Amino acid sequence: VQLQASGGGLVQAGGSLRLSCAASGLTFSRYNMGWFRQAPGKEREFVAAISWGGGSIYNVDSVKGRFTISRDNAKNTVYLQMISLKPEDTAVYYCAADRSLRPPQVVAEYDYWGQGTQVTVSS
Repeated sequence: VQLQASGGGLVQAGGSLRLSCAASGLTFSRYNMGWFRQAPGKEREFVAAISWGGGSIYNVDSVKGRFTISRDNAKNTVYLQMISLKPEDTAVYYCAADRSLRPPQVVAEYDYWGQGTQVTVSS
């Protein structure tokens, strides 16, 4: 199984980025997908998750109204559209896959992880 995250970069506060995570080696449409982030010196934290069919979406409060998770099962890809970025959004962003009944919001419950993509928001 491979999860390849991309789309990170350096952006000014208020800017936008779209992260992508391309999956291979698994039946993508059977997996819930999640995005997590980890800032320097901090624990990895939940950002957003989407159910296997896209019908259920969960977001951490700090990104509601700014980040949107979506998926394209035909392309085996999950996205994280980020707008109105803030310096506190700076982190390495990771995608993850899980086969639970509902998309978990806990790191330990995910089965597979991507390598991460750096997002840096300057003030």
